[in-house]
Amino acid sequence: PCAAPAPTPAIPPIDPDVLRDLERLSRELGGRVDRLLRGLGGAVQELTALSVGCIQTYRDAVDSLGEAVDMSIKGMYTLLARCEELERALQPVQGLARQVRDIRRTLEVLEALC
Repeated sequence: PCAAPAPTPAIPPIDPDVLRDLERLSRELGGRVDRLLRGLGGAVQELTALSVGCIQTYRDAVDSLGEAVDMSIKGMYTLLARCEELERALQPVQGLARQVRDIRRTLEVLEALC
């Protein structure tokens, strides 16, 4: 007993209207995909430009802050130097203050005697 070959299914004929509809729909879909990709490209470009702007602003702020800190440090050193100069200039005043205290004590002693 030999096996008989299986009957091959019959392929129905292709309807040309279906092919035209399929081609038209695929063109529409392709156009929509193109528009979508163009829109996404534009959005990505806008986001990129916004990101670049933010990074530049951040960089400028950091530069400005660094300059401000440097100026503050220089100002503080200048203030300290001037305070030291003032302290040196006022040293004779301390001696005068001691002399004034001594004179007051002497006057109090003399007033007590009178």
